[in-house]
Amino acid sequence: MILLKLNLCVNKLILLTLSVVCCLQATAQTKSKPAAVKQATVAKPPAAAKSAAAIVEAFFKKYKDDGTSQAIDYLFATNKLFSDTSQIAVLKVKLMKLRQSEGQYLGKELIAQKNAGASLTFFSYLIKFENQPVRFTFTFYKPKDEWVLYHFKYDDQLDTELEQAGKIK
Repeated sequence: MILLKLNLCVNKLILLTLSVVCCLQATAQTKSKPAAVKQATVAKPPAAAKSAAAIVEAFFKKYKDDGTSQAIDYLFATNKLFSDTSQIAVLKVKLMKLRQSEGQYLGKELIAQKNAGASLTFFSYLIKFENQPVRFTFTFYKPKDEWVLYHFKYDDQLDTELEQAGKIK
């Protein structure tokens, strides 16, 4: 049990590092690479997914029906700056392993949605697996006319946060 918790902590640290590196690389790419090099290697999502909420719903439909890999490809294709396919591949492997270790995917529940103005929105979802819950968080940015993925992460610290919230301060 301790080894499993330690392994989960290590995986979370790796994912958080991956998330930060993806954001930093996206910023660096916009400053240093010519436009021809910055193009994403994954397909752009269909035009029907115009709102951030529609992108999230399409992601979960693909996650349930088509699996982790296609869902991640769809999500990251919304932002041409996420073109480092090797890091996206690492994320896919980690999410596939998570899905295998936590059991069958049973559904999702919206925990929170927050907006920062009209151009930045955040979604937090409780992902229900047979063995334990996991949280997926999505942040989307709308620089012009289309929503793009700005940040994605997952973790299993919901119980710890609930415990902290219940403490007397």
